[in-house]
Amino acid sequence: MLFNSYEFIFLFLPITLIVFFFLNRIRLTIAANAWLLFASLFFYSWWNIKYLPLILGSILFNYTIGSLMIDVDSQKKRFVSKGAILTFGLVANILFLGYFKYMDFFLENVNMVFGTDITLLHIVLPLGISFFTITQIAFLVDSYEGLVQERKLLNYALFVTFFPHLLAGPILHHKEMMPQFDRIKNKVLNYRNFSLGLYLFFIGLFKKVALADQFSVWAKAGFDVAPSLGLLEAWTTSLCYTFQLYFDFSGYSDMAIALGLMFNIKLPVNFNSPYKATGVVDFWKRWHITLTNFITTYVYTPILRSFKSITFAHSMVAIFLAMFISGVWHGAGWTFVIWGSLHGAGLVINHYWKRKKIKMHRFLAWFITFNFINLSFVFFRAKDWAAAMKVFKGMVGQSGVILPRFLGNLPIIGDLDFQFDKHWLAGIQGKDQTVWYLLVAFIVVLTAKNSIQMTDSFKPSWKSFLFLVLIAFYALLNMSKVSEFLYFQF
Repeated sequence: MLFNSYEFIFLFLPITLIVFFFLNRIRLTIAANAWLLFASLFFYSWWNIKYLPLILGSILFNYTIGSLMIDVDSQKKRFVSKGAILTFGLVANILFLGYFKYMDFFLENVNMVFGTDITLLHIVLPLGISFFTITQIAFLVDSYEGLVQERKLLNYALFVTFFPHLLAGPILHHKEMMPQFDRIKNKVLNYRNFSLGLYLFFIGLFKKVALADQFSVWAKAGFDVAPSLGLLEAWTTSLCYTFQLYFDFSGYSDMAIALGLMFNIKLPVNFNSPYKATGVVDFWKRWHITLTNFITTYVYTPILRSFKSITFAHSMVAIFLAMFISGVWHGAGWTFVIWGSLHGAGLVINHYWKRKKIKMHRFLAWFITFNFINLSFVFFRAKDWAAAMKVFKGMVGQSGVILPRFLGNLPIIGDLDFQFDKHWLAGIQGKDQTVWYLLVAFIVVLTAKNSIQMTDSFKPSWKSFLFLVLIAFYALLNMSKVSEFLYFQF
């Protein structure tokens, strides 16, 4: 089930809210949490019920491993160490994720290197597997560190499956979530939280429907359909995907946080105007913030601790390896490996630049950062190396240059050996409208308040109500073509 679907907005969400708060009202708090767990599993199963046993098995396994580590601390005689239990749990989770996400990629490369003809398994990636797996990996590590004392299976299952974050984050920590589910005042409908949730939900939905889905048309045509791309077509293609990904994923995160608020649950912020970043370090403090925190705590820090002595060079190696792993986590393909490596190298250069205290004009720093992000996203989007090279060749003019016809009437430009055509974006199904969308996107991400800043200053009023009605009306009318969120595939 998708947030941007009529059955979710008009059936699933109202029924889930009404029953949850009704059960809490008559003081059946355990039943209310059980209902929320059932609703979350129903939400997950809507896509394909055959994957329900996978998430249930993963929950039971990790709950058991976490409980074993807690029990080891209370035992005088230890037949097995906590470290051994943790290692077993981590390896099992990695193998579980690896089988579903990377097995076909592994077999493809074995066939290519050794000339074999092993049949691919064509495994369909279960929705949310990357997110609910790393959420539970964090739980196991926290259990090992003695930061978790959870002994209630219902609470743990609800923490993992809570439907707002289940499929694409934000990535949660057990210690941040479970106290909220147990808090008495959160059992009662909070009208401010509910109105704020509605406000933020429809901002996110508007981002998805009005912006991301429109950019997706041009990005898809450029990456997947056009046999070659002219200079402006290639740059437009890359920028359209850069903005599609932002409005799609930030829109999902807005809706996830909004849905949590409706249940009086505060989910962590995942975006803070990342395209305003003036460096790669700054970008990763603003983009997918919960993933950055996870990588820092559970990937970067253990790698850094593995060195006998910690130097600046060691920290740079740890950063590069952490981002390399992040690239692999995002997808099974060499393009994701390249993307992760590029960002690892970008972070290392940025840290070195800051260490040397080299100053740069803020605009130039932003310009370099944004273009680095935009170019790296070509690898993130391209299905393979050839698709990425098609876009890059176009971006340097190797596939020709087609300019808007009106430029041919200008001095100097009209004398150049370029082709001028009214339909200069025809190769990606683009029109003049495409340029206006890009201009609006730049203005919004660079000058406007982000959605979290808007909610921080939110006050129920006729003005905010009118704004809510307008964006909700537009978004709901344009939901006829329901599309999945991009991060579902990662």
